[in-house]
Amino acid sequence: MEMIPSFFDNRRGRSVFDPFSSFDIMDPFKVFTPFTSSPNSLVSLENSAFVDTRFDWKETPEAHVFKADLPGLKKEEVKVEIEDDRVLQISGERSVEKEEKNDAWHRVERSSGKFLRRFRLPENAKMDQVKASMENGVLTVTVPKEEIKKPDVKAIEISG
Repeated sequence: MEMIPSFFDNRRGRSVFDPFSSFDIMDPFKVFTPFTSSPNSLVSLENSAFVDTRFDWKETPEAHVFKADLPGLKKEEVKVEIEDDRVLQISGERSVEKEEKNDAWHRVERSSGKFLRRFRLPENAKMDQVKASMENGVLTVTVPKEEIKKPDVKAIEISG
């Protein structure tokens, strides 16, 4: 028997009011994260910081630029892929540190696990010229933009 009720625990099918649920705001950058799509996800909460890797996406006059902080990852541990239907997919994995026999862990707060993010790129993206670089734990993916041709407008003289 529980001595202190949990207001946010819904394990027994209780419908309990969550005062913070009304503050859920749609994150435009959270396009696709299959590892956290359900509360019964296979990924534990300890890994959620890495699983929910946050990206910045800015558009300049020349390109779309994506940036993500991936501290501790090497470029070999990150994959940047382009799918046929103008989808940029970025994924990676940070392994859990090996436990040695004589080690006594007191706290594990650094995140580990897999992440996968997908972004649908606009029509003006040059899919064949995407570049990616990683420096000091920051991944930068640059997708150049095509110039959108403005239609030729010809003035017609009105007679009469």
